[in-house]
Formats: sequence, C-alpha cells, structure tokens
Amino acid sequence: MDTRDLQSVSTWMAAHVAGFEGPVEAQAFTTGQSNPTYLLRAVSGDYVLRRKPHGELLKSAHAVDREFRVQRALAGTEVPVPDVLALCDDDGVLGSMFYVMKHVPGRSFVDPTMPEETAETRAAIMRSMGQTLAAIHDVDAQAVGLADYGPPGNYYARQLARWSKQYHASATEDQPAMLALMQWLEGAMPQDDGQRGLVHGDFRIDNLLFDPKGAGCVAVLDWELSTLGHPYADLAGVIMQWQLPPGTEGRGLAGVDRAALGLPTDAEFVADYCARRGIAEIPDFGFYLAFSFFRMAAILQGVKKRALDGNAANPDKAMRLGAYVPQFAELGLEARNWHG
Repeated sequence: MDTRDLQSVSTWMAAHVAGFEGPVEAQAFTTGQSNPTYLLRAVSGDYVLRRKPHGELLKSAHAVDREFRVQRALAGTEVPVPDVLALCDDDGVLGSMFYVMKHVPGRSFVDPTMPEETAETRAAIMRSMGQTLAAIHDVDAQAVGLADYGPPGNYYARQLARWSKQYHASATEDQPAMLALMQWLEGAMPQDDGQRGLVHGDFRIDNLLFDPKGAGCVAVLDWELSTLGHPYADLAGVIMQWQLPPGTEGRGLAGVDRAALGLPTDAEFVADYCARRGIAEIPDFGFYLAFSFFRMAAILQGVKKRALDGNAANPDKAMRLGAYVPQFAELGLEARNWHG
C-alpha cells in the first residue's frame, strides 16, 4: 500500500470509523492468498483492513462484503469474531472493495503440531478448536439475521456445481484425478438429511487466533467462503488438513505421533464434535472428506491461476500451493474409504 493509498484510506476512515485518528501506517500480512490483508497502525489504535485483489476476478470469489456481514451478525454470539467497523464498496478509494475491523491480539499457529507448546496446551487448544466449531454450527441463522445467507436446497450438490465450474474456469492443465474425483462425488452424493446452518467454509487452526497467554480461541478469521450449508463440510475440512504432510507448507499431521504431542486422532476429534452437538455418528464421512479435498484442490487451482495472471499477493507461494492440486485430488480419491 503506497503513500497515496494510505492517505485515501485515512481520509475514508476518518469519515466512516468512529473514533479514528490518523495518520496510518500499513503492514501487509503475507500468510493469506485470497484477500490481501493489512495491519493498520494509527494514533487511535490498531486496525485490520481486508480488500479484494486487483484484476479480473471469478464471479462470487473474494467476497469481503460477505465476510463483513457474517462477522457483524455473529457479534455477541458464542462464536468469537473481530469487531468489524465499516465496509467500503467504493472502488475509487483503494481500487477495490474493502472493510476495516479492530485488530485482535492473539496467537496464530500455522503448524498444527504447535512445536513450541506443551502437550497439555496442545490438547487444550484442540479442545477449544472443537468447541468453537460446534459453536458456529449451533448458531441460529435466523435469529442473527442470516436466514438468507445461502440459497436453499442440497448444499453438497450446490457446492459441487459451484466448485466444478470455478475449477474449469481456472484450469491451466489436464488433471485426470480431479476429473475422476468430480465424477465420483456426483455419483456418491448422499441424500439431503435436512441439516442446514452457518458454515465457515475454511475452518482450520491457521484461521483461528488464540489467547496470547492461554488456549482459548479469541477470533475466527477468513469468512470469505462462509454460507448456509451442511455443518459436516467444516468438520471434514479439519480432518482433510490433518492428512497432509507436517510443517508450515503442508500444515498437516500425516505420520505425526499425535498421542505423544497431546493431539487428538481424527476419530477422537470427530467423536468430540459429535458429543458437543448431540450427534450419535456420521454416516458416509468418506464422502464429506473426499469433497473437502476436491474443493481445496479447486481453490488452490484458482490461487495458481491468479499467480500466472499476476494478481496473487505472494506469487511464489501461490505457485507452490498450486502445485498441490494433483495431490489433493489423489487424496480425495483415497478418502472415499475413510473409516476413522
């Protein structure tokens, strides 16, 4: 963000953010790939700005207005979210839509093994993560003003159609495993069981902030993919992430001695979630897990396409992430036989 942008943002915040006092300094966060995000330091305090990327974008992608709406609706619920302050839909201010929220101090864990923590703290953080996920799915969408936040009908049928379309729109080479996975998902679609509520869409440990001195979750971030849908999508997304290689790139738990680290097994995390929500079991969990791999592969393909088009916030990292597309598709095919 250059000096001209900073002046434009400062002028806009003075008119739209109560109590704001400039000048503003900005520092870009480099961990995200979807919506460029900045820490703003001002005389009146610290803020965070999230904006749409520049350039031509896929329809319905980078929905910062939806992020703003859902976080404002969740204020005062059991779901911890930042205090969102103002949304700017005037592209003339910064070149694209953005919103500003208060900065939430907290710890972020990119690596779910949390190498600097004790086994007891890791276990407590994972319990808080499960509790937060259950809280999201227990939200009464109508009561918080989100009854129209997603279209009606079979969530998985809708999502499969959406992400298949976006994958084809951003495809840069043939991926036979992706085509096979999409075909299997279409044929294995479970009957709609009637569950419909708020889903985050990208729920994982690196999209959460935790108490700087404890284990409680203090904020759920990155709501761009949120909608009204089936809660198992979020749960399967957590288990999907854990199937990947450990470290800051894969951010998974594959091959990790979880018991020694105080981390739950996949089955234990699923069972704890079910207990919190009063669910006996989850039939066909392999479908939900396979779908999660497919959707993430489609997202990463979009990240790669933006890098090739010159629109990625971190082009080198975007290309590295895009290289995972065939691996995610293969893992999706393997997930069909998940048994916990």
